[in-house]
Amino acid sequence: MAIKNSFSLLLSSLMVFALIAIPTISGQPSGTWCVANPKIQDQVVQAALGWACQQSQAYCSRIQLGQNCYSPNTLRDHASVVFNTYYQHNKDQGGSCDFNRAAVITHTDPSKQLYLNPVVF
Repeated sequence: MAIKNSFSLLLSSLMVFALIAIPTISGQPSGTWCVANPKIQDQVVQAALGWACQQSQAYCSRIQLGQNCYSPNTLRDHASVVFNTYYQHNKDQGGSCDFNRAAVITHTDPSKQLYLNPVVF
């Protein structure tokens, strides 16, 4: 009986592992992020960044000198941090990732590409 219970526990554990780990291992999306659109002119990105910062200074506090998302210090990297912060905070209330076409949704964690800290709420 103990062997049967141990086998059942092992089987259950393997099933849970498969449900959690396999989508991540296989490269299927595990989240969405809002990043600066690489195909849009800098002026549009800058205007959208300004608008997002006006909505709440909290969205832009992380890209200030000395803060954890200041580097790399580029317009698109900073815009991606702010756009994603806004998006993650507002998406459940109908907020979008558009910013006048200055942003796009990605399924690739930008912190893995841009060396940014992921936004966690």
